Amino acid sequence: MVEYNSKFDNIFASLADPTRRDILRRVTKKEMSVKEIARPYDISFAGISKHLMVLEKAKLITKHRRGKEQLIIANPGTIKSADDYLRHYQEIWNKKFDRLDDLLKLEKEKIVKTLLNPE
Repeated sequence: MVEYNSKFDNIFASLADPTRRDILRRVTKKEMSVKEIARPYDISFAGISKHLMVLEKAKLITKHRRGKEQLIIANPGTIKSADDYLRHYQEIWNKKFDRLDDLLKLEKEKIVKTLLNPE
């Protein structure tokens, strides 16, 4: 059965774009206006707004107004839920790799014994 969770689909799809990852990295450090976010990119303001809409839909950022400015801040709860999701699978694979290491060590010991003590 395929595990389906649209929340994570939105999160990981939004993080697939390098501009959005960079925006998220920057707003994780401090709250920024849309104008500040757009400044370093060679992208139209409309393009930046689309990137922000994707991040907002994934709940990776939150927008709010202060006067005429629209301010953006990272949503650490969503980032943590994605991290928890990935850590779950990391634990599973680490256990599998540990078992594989143990099996390879046993096989190596058998080979060494056979080479040192041929019958």
